Amino acid sequence: MLRGHSVYLRALEADDLAFLYEIENDPSVWGLASDTLTPISHYSLERYLVAAAADFYEVRQLRLVICARADDAAVGTVDLFNFEPHHRRAAVGIMVLQNRRRAGYAAEALRLTLQYARRTLHLHQVYCTVAASNRASLRLFRGAGFRRVGVRHQWLSTDEGWEDAVEMQCVATGH
Repeated sequence: MLRGHSVYLRALEADDLAFLYEIENDPSVWGLASDTLTPISHYSLERYLVAAAADFYEVRQLRLVICARADDAAVGTVDLFNFEPHHRRAAVGIMVLQNRRRAGYAAEALRLTLQYARRTLHLHQVYCTVAASNRASLRLFRGAGFRRVGVRHQWLSTDEGWEDAVEMQCVATGH
């Protein structure tokens, strides 16, 4: 378990099904924070939970639950995915429940994840893709040391049309 001042990160557990169902079925993030545009069933999430226990090097992804230390409630998830062992890099994504946002949970969870990625997984870099209109996420990643490395124009399809995606990366120093 990775502990910070206000949050801790832990592995997924079988009893996280209801929480995952809530977070994965939030239509406000469909197509932006995930590739899905449809609800995900309990059955699919049950199967995912079984597979989630596999080794990071085997499945090349890791999802951790962000829990608030004040009440031990699951408030979000952080994912490392698209892991490339030869190049020692992975993508990162973070999601906090809508009613728990703006409490600093994402910033602390991202800091803990980056420490874990560098010290334990020995990643050289972590990168992310953020919708250009998502100012909160852009601020979050900039604050964690990510820098903008490019823009993918009209990359994301939204109800309003096409949106640019900002590519960001954080390269570990001293590796």
